[in-house]
Amino acid sequence: MTARRSQRGSAMLMTLILITALLGGTAVLVSLQLSANRSTELLRTDALASACAESGLSAARTLVTANYPLWSGSLGTGVEPTWLSSAINHDLDGDGAADFAITLADNDDELPPMTNDVVHDNDLRIFIRSRCIKYGEVPKQIVELVQYSGGGTCYQSQQGGCASNGNSN
Repeated sequence: MTARRSQRGSAMLMTLILITALLGGTAVLVSLQLSANRSTELLRTDALASACAESGLSAARTLVTANYPLWSGSLGTGVEPTWLSSAINHDLDGDGAADFAITLADNDDELPPMTNDVVHDNDLRIFIRSRCIKYGEVPKQIVELVQYSGGGTCYQSQQGGCASNGNSN
């Protein structure tokens, strides 16, 4: 009987150690899964923010390149020009809030020894910056250099056709 008394409680101690180890392992697995879920959500949001910024650029490109006379007051301000904001629908998902913002910036077009003038264009080329503001956690901005190529009438039958897409001859 004395031999049994010395072993009394050892099974319970082993059970507690085993349960503690299992709970610790479960906590580690849950933590890893939560971390993986967070990483996946950030990647998804990053892709959505890129698409949002690209949509803004796509919406603004034609309007900006067609309105060269309006560039002068819009360059270097860091804010979206009113002539641009009123002409483009900034709400991509229909929630009533703007999803992107567009700003215009001059390229480095001054020749030495002149210093760079960010509010005046000299070579008919500027940068359009489209910034997705919908996903504040993953800021995304896309910049594209565009060029004003002048107006005029495009004749499909002229050499090269409209936009160099061939002609009808």
